[in-house]
Amino acid sequence: MIDHLDHLVLTTFNEAACVDFYTRVLGMTLESFVGGTPPVGRKAFKFGHQKINLHVRGKEFEPKAHTPVPGALDLCFIASIALDQVIEHLHAANWPIIEGPVLRTGATRKIRSVYVRDPDLNLIELSEPA
Repeated sequence: MIDHLDHLVLTTFNEAACVDFYTRVLGMTLESFVGGTPPVGRKAFKFGHQKINLHVRGKEFEPKAHTPVPGALDLCFIASIALDQVIEHLHAANWPIIEGPVLRTGATRKIRSVYVRDPDLNLIELSEPA
């Protein structure tokens, strides 16, 4: 019945720090759009064929998750470049790796991963097929 994930929603305490991490550190594209009822200005991070919509804590859009809180996500992204290049990029961006590289089990195969935290302390796994 389900084919793929279109988007998810991330709630942040600090919009500027969040935008910096997902654009500068992870290389996603920031998109501004108008959506919702009533229509309001929104932001999202685009990558591949997916996006992450952004909510700011206390200024969420309706409808929203029952308890939207920053720092509650644990996300895994498959990189478009080799994991060693990801690691080099993280070092160049002065972004700390908290674990890895390690082998894990992904959705379709084994993956090699490093873990970082975004500014809201969400756990972000960056991976390549093993």
